[in-house]
Amino acid sequence: MASSSTSQEHSASRLGRFRSGRLIWPVLSLAALVLLWEVAALVAAYAGKARTFPGPSEVAATMVREFRSGALQTHVLATLGRVAVSFPIAMFLGSVIGIALGRMKGADRFFDSWLIFFLNLPALVVIILCYVWLGLTETAAIMAVAINKIPNVAVTVREGARSLSRDLAEMAEVYNFGRWKTLRHVTLPQLAPFLIAAARGGLAIVWKIVLVVELLGRSNGVGYQLGIGFQLFDVAMILAYAIAFIIVVQLIEIGILQPLETRLNRWRR
Repeated sequence: MASSSTSQEHSASRLGRFRSGRLIWPVLSLAALVLLWEVAALVAAYAGKARTFPGPSEVAATMVREFRSGALQTHVLATLGRVAVSFPIAMFLGSVIGIALGRMKGADRFFDSWLIFFLNLPALVVIILCYVWLGLTETAAIMAVAINKIPNVAVTVREGARSLSRDLAEMAEVYNFGRWKTLRHVTLPQLAPFLIAAARGGLAIVWKIVLVVELLGRSNGVGYQLGIGFQLFDVAMILAYAIAFIIVVQLIEIGILQPLETRLNRWRR
């Protein structure tokens, strides 16, 4: 009993040191970044360019002001809503295309050039064309974002589909799993790392594309506010909205994607 208790205490001590290390280093890193930012802002102020390079305190004050007025929440939620709609569409369609191309060699050979074409098609061109063809509507905005992301998801998932275990597929066939059961218990668990990688990269890309969409053709959202900040030459406002949405995306990463990745990879040894 004493040995077991000592072992548990030792494990708890190691876990505590690990957690403290995970917290300390990010905090120290961010503190160093803010300090460097403040020093750079002081140098800019000394050179008479304080307006073009505001410090952390000024940006924070702008963020608080926008939050109290309700504008920050309104525009961040508008952008988050567009991300929440376009991101699942891109993930679903891109995953379906990626799995199909990864499992069917003939289709992969035929459509590979299409995939390369859309991967290299500039996002700005897609956005403009969607607005020209569909008008300055919410549907055009969502479609432009999804179209820009689908090829990236397809390429990542295709690589995962190509590496699926034939032995597990044959086992599922021998035991008559059926298509749905095979997909759920054999295919998707193996694709989980690729899906998570596509989701992480997709989230980072999608919200940036959403900002361009809002800048060009929407009357609300973080991108719209960035456009106003540019017109007013208000760098503090630009940084305040950018940092606010970065915080939101980080919370999604920590609160949703990381726990989801842990859960999906529980079957791996």
